[in-house]
Parts: sequence; structure tokens; C-alpha cells
Amino acid sequence: MTRDRWHTGFVDALGTGGLLGQVEGRTTADVLAWLSTTPLEWRKKIRYVAIDMSTTYRAAVRIGLPHATVVADHFHVVQLANKMLSMVRRRTTAEIRGRRGRASDPEWKARRRLLRNREDLTDDQFAAMWNALLGEGTIGQTLLTAWIAKENLRNLLALARTGADRHQVGHAPWKFLTWSADSDIPEVRQLAAPVDRWWPEIEAFIDTGHHNARSEGINRVIKLVARAAFGFRNAENQRLRTRCVTTRRARGHLRTAQL
Repeated sequence: MTRDRWHTGFVDALGTGGLLGQVEGRTTADVLAWLSTTPLEWRKKIRYVAIDMSTTYRAAVRIGLPHATVVADHFHVVQLANKMLSMVRRRTTAEIRGRRGRASDPEWKARRRLLRNREDLTDDQFAAMWNALLGEGTIGQTLLTAWIAKENLRNLLALARTGADRHQVGHAPWKFLTWSADSDIPEVRQLAAPVDRWWPEIEAFIDTGHHNARSEGINRVIKLVARAAFGFRNAENQRLRTRCVTTRRARGHLRTAQL
């Protein structure tokens, strides 16, 4: 028998992108236990920590690295917005049509385009999607309100690396939160709540542009290794195998892209 072992990885996302360490577990205590094994001088040099929107990791950073700035990864913020939009689509279809979506429903046909960035849609694609949706009445109007909330949030995150002044940075969240509060859509208001709670960390992303994409890449490699091994019974063996795979690039052997 094998079982899933949840590990926390520590990655030098702004430097070499290598795996610094790994500890079994995903609690605040697990993170602090690993940090306690590192030199104090090294910890003092850490200025930014990019994470997904995990309250557990945020609490650990605030305790173990009180001088570091926590940065919310923008991918996970947009992911929340896309999940919200899909939830609105499913709920409105169920309430108005009395069933699940079908291939003949305009909102079901547009389910993927709704999640695409506005700038990635041509004007013809954009117009065709919304002409069909708004022709459905309440379903289209509700989706449009939720879609605008998503795009307002994306526009807020797009201020990163643009040198936006404090007025722009301050106005963007106000626009998103105001639209969300006035939308009268439960899912949109639920999205606004974590964005409001995580605003200092989101603002840190806008100021710095830091993200944890390298951490996500290493995490993907670790999961592929565990899947190829059909799981690990021994946590130490899993850590050793993970270390071997994620340091091949630095050792000059096989690149992770070839695995």
C-alpha cells in the first residue's frame, strides 16, 4: 500500500530556481521546523517570499521571517476568478434551465472563451460570444457582470511591472471591490473577500512583480516522479529522489525537461 505524502518545498525562485529544501507536511509548524535548521544570517537576507494564497504558509513566514515581505502569486489570484466565473455559469444554468448545461446552450459553448484573457480574443470572437450570451437574457447578463469582475481583477494585477503610481494602484482595487459589492452575485462577493484579505500581499506583487512560477515548475516535476514511482512508502526515499531530479540541471546532467 502507498499513500500520498504532502511535502512543502522551498525554492530559490529569484535566483537559481533550485530546490533549497523539502519537509514532509504542510503546516505552519512544519515550515518553521525547516527554517529553524537554516543559518540565522541566511534567513535575515531573505527579503521576499512568494506563495500561493495559503494562510498556513503566510502565518509561517510572518513568524519565521518577520522581516520578509509576503508576495501573493498572481496566477492563483486569477485562478480564483476563473473558478468564480465557472461557478456562476453552472449555477445560473441550473436555476434558469432547471438542469445541467448542454452542448446546445450558448453559455456551455462559451465556457472556455469566458476564461480566456480579453486581449487573447479577437474582436469577432468577443462579439460573437457576447451576442449569443446576452441573447439568453438573465444568464448572459449575470455572466457579463461576473466576467467584468474577473477582468477588473486582471487589470489590477496587470499594473505589476508598469511603474504605476500610488493613485492607480489604489483606484484599481476600489474599482474591483465596488463592482463586486454592487453585483448582487454571491460568487462575485465571495471572490472579493479573499482579495480584500490578501490585498497587502497582492499589492506587494504589483510593487515587485515577484511570483512563484519556478516553485510550481519544480512541484510539477516532483509530482511526475511520484506518479512514475506509483507513490512512495518511505518519506526519506521520496526526498532523496526529489533532490536528485530537481538538481540535475545544476549538476550538468539530464535536464528536467527531458524527464
